[in-house]
Amino acid sequence: MEITLIRHGRSAQIENHRMNSKEYKKWVEAYNHLGIVEGESCSKDAIEKGATSSILLTSDLRRAIESARTLNPSAKIQSDPLFREMELPMPDINFPGVRLRPNTWAVLLRLLWICGYSQGCESYSEAKYRAKRASLKLTSFAKEHQHAVLIGHGFFNLYIAKELQKSGWTRKRRTGSKHWNAVTYTI
Repeated sequence: MEITLIRHGRSAQIENHRMNSKEYKKWVEAYNHLGIVEGESCSKDAIEKGATSSILLTSDLRRAIESARTLNPSAKIQSDPLFREMELPMPDINFPGVRLRPNTWAVLLRLLWICGYSQGCESYSEAKYRAKRASLKLTSFAKEHQHAVLIGHGFFNLYIAKELQKSGWTRKRRTGSKHWNAVTYTI
């Protein structure tokens, strides 16, 4: 049996200027609404895994669904919010004078989230439990079909991978860069 976790293609949300927390919240909404950059090349392994699967599993976010369609336009796509990225807490207040780039906001808010701040989103422990449920769903799918391919999200795929390894799955191979990377596990 085999499970492959693939990170979605690069988002069409490319704005990278400094912004306050309110602007960052709008940036995240656009990031979640937009699809992927058209014509971007995928890793060889992502293309191979996608092309050989008649069913691709994805989160219900547009960038994951579009990535699956890019990998295999004829595959059946099963979207499930279970596979969504781990959300970031969004502060309701504006911090006067604080203007950061989106990646800096993401790192700062992710660290606060891991430390227990979960304003407006699932907690860190809830997200880890969801990753465990996702790994069980992928394992069940792989048992039924001999392999499972998930086009998901970077941070959540990392936590699914941790759960797979706890359950005895072994990382076989990792390819690609930040986007379109494919990590395959076997048991």
